[in-house]
Amino acid sequence: MDSIVWINDLALKVEKIDYKVVEKHGRGLQQLELVFKVNHEIYHDVTTELYKNNFQVKVPHMELEIEAEIENYYTSITNLYEKNSIGEFTLVLLEK
Repeated sequence: MDSIVWINDLALKVEKIDYKVVEKHGRGLQQLELVFKVNHEIYHDVTTELYKNNFQVKVPHMELEIEAEIENYYTSITNLYEKNSIGEFTLVLLEK
């Protein structure tokens, strides 16, 4: 089931969300792992937003809102400049 996740002002249609609380820096921090598709048309918008690495994250269906930064990030494809290309992004966000 796809869900909408907001990263700042960018709405992402997310295919998978894994939520957990992890122990880091002596604190229990919320962590979200998001899996979503990115196509040629939205690639620039998505990567520009991710480079900021300072996010207000909202997951409406979970009633969750956190300030977060990237813990891990990878993609199935690196050249999304080619027309009709689609990549799967995995983004792990950690509460600040």
